[in-house]
Amino acid sequence: YAAWDLAFHVLPLTMVDPDFGKQQLELMLRENYIHPNGQIPAYEWNFGDVNPPVHAWATIFTYQLEKGRDGKGDLAWLERCFQKLLLNFTWWLNRKDRSGKNAFEGGFLGLDNIGVFDRSAPLPTGGYLEQADGTAWMALFSLNMLEISIELAMHDAAHADMALKFIQHFVAIAAATVHAGGNTGMWDEEDGFFYDVLQLPNGQAQRLKVRSMVGLLPLCAVTVFEGEFREKYPELMKRFERFLGARPELLSFIHDPNKVGHASRRLGAILDETKLRRVLAKMLDEDEFLSAYGIRALSRYHADHPYVFPVNGHEFRASYVPGESDSGMFGGNSNWRGPIWMPVNALIIRALLQYYTYYGNEFTVECPTGSGRQMNLYQVAEEITRRLGSIFEKDEQERRPVNGGARKFDDDPHWRDCIQFYEYFHGDTGAGLGANHQTGWTGVIARAMHLFATVTPEQALAGGRKAYFKKKARAQPES
Repeated sequence: YAAWDLAFHVLPLTMVDPDFGKQQLELMLRENYIHPNGQIPAYEWNFGDVNPPVHAWATIFTYQLEKGRDGKGDLAWLERCFQKLLLNFTWWLNRKDRSGKNAFEGGFLGLDNIGVFDRSAPLPTGGYLEQADGTAWMALFSLNMLEISIELAMHDAAHADMALKFIQHFVAIAAATVHAGGNTGMWDEEDGFFYDVLQLPNGQAQRLKVRSMVGLLPLCAVTVFEGEFREKYPELMKRFERFLGARPELLSFIHDPNKVGHASRRLGAILDETKLRRVLAKMLDEDEFLSAYGIRALSRYHADHPYVFPVNGHEFRASYVPGESDSGMFGGNSNWRGPIWMPVNALIIRALLQYYTYYGNEFTVECPTGSGRQMNLYQVAEEITRRLGSIFEKDEQERRPVNGGARKFDDDPHWRDCIQFYEYFHGDTGAGLGANHQTGWTGVIARAMHLFATVTPEQALAGGRKAYFKKKARAQPES
């Protein structure tokens, strides 16, 4: 197993067997898995390594899916998970924030060879990395814990103070992602993108300008909030406003969580509107991240412009490699330098829908960038889902891109409708690569396709985040 793989496996599992999905999530939090200090074991061959902290996200997602289906969620299960996730959150704060300024490390964090260096090994330069994805994961973790504590507080006031704790954590971490308190921050104003920051032993800092999924993940640290909690706990919200009033510098870097959006909603997000537009312009550029089959893990820009970092006469390089890995890093059987990975695409789709329920139809962007075609963020999310789905669907020649031109799988009547859910996909052709039965996390495409088949943009704007979990058929247009 791998802990973050499991969190994504649970999403499609919960669609057919929510009890099993809940059992799998809670398993990682039991005493024979989670360390007494709160660390969730990464995988069976190295318990002490670190995976992205997505367990809280999978937990609240599973709870909401069951609540939307049955009309009520399993609060007892949610609270049990929350208590253990508190330990894990504290472990991250104490162990992975070396500088104490909310800029997080974590090693390879599931993205194998995505960096110019092996992020799980000592750096050839000395020093350490402040990771844009590690910090974004922690911002998302804070928001997920906030969501859980709000849900629990709506039934038990004892949890209300915890909601305030996680709002404060999120604002501090989000601000650190953009600005590092006078030092070199992860946000590059000239490029309009996020990068890892190399902190050198001599005190100097340098951004590692690799345009990769690392720089897109801050976009994913977002959650939209309805007004119920504010109405139930007005005194708590006054305390939060006093907290922000005493730290006005934090809000100068991120989206203001008090700013009212569509239907009086609020938004917790690292990216304000200006930064969001700049990151989306790169993400939706077909010469950069947007493939015919989804969002690439590394920009196609690096095909002609590889990133090279010289150290002591050696060159460390990151180039666009859309298929199998061209290096032996992490065994060579995994590649995050160009292919399409379904789980991070799922997080991007989730994020776009959160932004949509806040900004509404008035916020539009070019999709693809440079096409002149304007879309709202629901339409952008639907377009990405359509491209991801086309990996598995038959094209004009009755061939499925996932099969990579293999005639046996395309033509043989015993195989042609038995679709394999590969680990990742070629960034230019959509061909399946890596493990050919990574059914769990690649299976999140089923949830994405089901969502757009059942929820209209009108329902999303009217119902907010809850609309994405309601068991309701999408009305078909009249012919």
